[in-house]
This record gives sequence, structure tokens and C-alpha cells, in this order.
Amino acid sequence: MTDHTDLTAGGLTIGQAAAFVGVTIKTVRHYHRLGLAAEPERDSSGYRRYRSADLLRLVQARTLAGAGVPLAEIGDLLAADPERFATAVDDVDRRLTERIEDLTARRDTLRRLANGDRVLLPDRACAILDRLAALGFDPGYVATQREALVLARALIPEIFDTFLTRMEHALDDPEFVDLTARAWAARTWDPDDPRIEELASALAGKLLADRARLATPAGFGRQPDAAARYDVVNHHGADRMPSIARLNALVEAHLRAAGIDIHRQ
Repeated sequence: MTDHTDLTAGGLTIGQAAAFVGVTIKTVRHYHRLGLAAEPERDSSGYRRYRSADLLRLVQARTLAGAGVPLAEIGDLLAADPERFATAVDDVDRRLTERIEDLTARRDTLRRLANGDRVLLPDRACAILDRLAALGFDPGYVATQREALVLARALIPEIFDTFLTRMEHALDDPEFVDLTARAWAARTWDPDDPRIEELASALAGKLLADRARLATPAGFGRQPDAAARYDVVNHHGADRMPSIARLNALVEAHLRAAGIDIHRQ
């Protein structure tokens, strides 16, 4: 009891004040630098001694900071009259609520990442990927198509639905599914393999059998960067597979020769 009386009568050192308030010495000094709490005068021994008023100010600053008030605003808040203080607290409450909502949305997104595709693609696109797997396409092909769909949604959103519709129709056609499987198998061939030319001709013929599905959606082709964006999506992964790149080029050549406008840089 005697030690406590002597301590409070002479004031507290910065270390003791920090411990009483529940912050670090570094934090107390930071509050001083920001002007949130005045530094006490030094006593005859050259030490700064913290008294009850100093501790109260430190507690107030610590409490407001812990509640989410930016340090730059605490000084004005502590100097405000009751009405301004209430208004300022309401504003902080609003900003904290917005931050909570944003963090909640981010958390939900992270949780959805556990579902893989569904955080980046709509259910309709995910259903197409599921169908590819069910049809026997290997994980490598499904992964490549997933990446292409993600790119399509981001780069050509104007025709994304059309993109999905064409894929759905293609998967309903056993002949096209077979040609697609053969095209994927061609990735292991030599780029000069003559079978690539035969396959390109067959694929182009299949596409030309339903020209309506090859039509460019109204307005898309008039956009100055449409060809570049479409090209990125349509040729995704081809740079890693020379045989597929040649197959694509030959199919496009057949289509152009038939009068089909192919978006290409």
C-alpha cells in the first residue's frame, strides 16, 4: 500500500504508464508524436512523470484507436464537443460497417475458392466443364477449357453467352465430340504430321455444316480491339502445343476460304 501511494504521488514512469494503460512504450511515444497526448513535464531528476490526467488521455486515445478510429482523427475527436463527437463516432461506425461488409465478402470469396471453378465462372460454364469430364476428356483438356472460359468471361463478356451456347451445342453432337477428342490427342503429334491437315479439314467441314453458329454477334466485330481479345481466348494454350497451333491455323484457313470472318490479330 505504501509503495502504491509513493508511486502515484510522484507520478508514473513512461513504462509504468504504458503498462497501466495496456499499450507499449513505443505506442505512448507515438501518441505523443501525433499530438494525441501531451508529454508530461520532467521532474527534478529529469524524468517525465505521468499522472491521472495523462493516463486518462492515453486511455481515451487507446480506446478510440482500438475501436477503429484512424489515429489521424483521434486528436480532433477528443477535442470535439459532445455533438461533434457523436457525429464523428457515427461516421466511424459507418466506415467500420462498410469495412466489415467488404471483409465478409472477401471471406465468402475465399470460402468459395474451395469449389474451384465456381468462384470464377457461372454455373452454366461449370456445367459444361462437368460434361467434358463425363464425356471422358482428360483433366488436362478440362483444365485448358476452364482457363479459356475464365479468359472469355473477362476479355469478351459481350459474347460469353454465345461462346457457352456454341460449346453446349458442340457437346450435343457425338461427331464433334469425337473430332474434339482427336484434336486434343494431336497435341502429341509432330507439327508436320500429315494427319493434322486431314483433321483440320474434317473439323472445318463440321463447323461449316452449320454456318449460323459461326456468325459474329452483332456489334462485336466493330470494336477496335475485338480481334485481339478474341484471339487471346481462341488460341489459349496453343503456344505451348505447336501441333495444336498448326491445327488451329489450318482450320481457320479453311473457314476463311469459305468466306467466314475469323477474328484474328
